Amino acid sequence: MWVVTVFEKNTYRMFEFENEMEAQQVIKGLKGSTILSFTK
Repeated sequence: MWVVTVFEKNTYRMFEFENEMEAQQVIKGLKGSTILSFTK
């Protein structure tokens, strides 16, 4: 599972994806600092 974490001013959001390509596409449309991570 791929997890995108988006950091905003006073909060953060996390999104889960089945594959890396899908996660990368979402990151392109997000504003703010992001981290892409993989977990089993």
